[in-house]
Amino acid sequence: MDYNSNRKKLLLPEYGRHIQKMVNHCVTIEDIQERTKCAHAIIGNMGNMFPHLRDVNDFKHKLWDHLAIMSDFKLGIETPFDLPEKDTLYKRPKKMPYNNERIRYRHYGRTIEKMIDKACEMEEGEHKQHLILLIANNMKKSLLMWNKDFPGDARVFADIRKMSKDRLVISDDMKIPEHREHQGGHQNQNRNRKKRQFKRHDDRK
Repeated sequence: MDYNSNRKKLLLPEYGRHIQKMVNHCVTIEDIQERTKCAHAIIGNMGNMFPHLRDVNDFKHKLWDHLAIMSDFKLGIETPFDLPEKDTLYKRPKKMPYNNERIRYRHYGRTIEKMIDKACEMEEGEHKQHLILLIANNMKKSLLMWNKDFPGDARVFADIRKMSKDRLVISDDMKIPEHREHQGGHQNQNRNRKKRQFKRHDDRK
């Protein structure tokens, strides 16, 4: 029996073995015009396999890239797009540097620190106070996540002052929204939904 497991491994299995056979035949065509026609016909068949992607940007470009890969870059024809170099496919990407910068308040995360630094650069005014409130709101969520006994808004404002090195001035009338009220609202909605379900079930009896 001729099993796929005994055959040559496909470079791009998503196109199947029949498309790969077409590509292998295309490479062997000596006449460049005929080989070009064959390549365009193969592109048409490849595109028909994924009709839902036809409206995606650069879809045709990706098909030609895939055709070049399946032919082992041996087509030797003019293509409507610039094809990738063979060496770039097997070139290892550069190692991503790991950020070892110390986070003083780990429970808030690095994003909050960056937001505070950004707020410090802004001019005083309504937009800056609004950003400070958003920061305080996210910090309060983090504290509630890690500590059920929330120490209060004063703790959040104190941490903002520390993290900003007293560069941020918080208005006296600023108040962070109560998250537990929102959670309770969701719970009430779930209870009301269950009550309606039970009522419909009773009406059917």
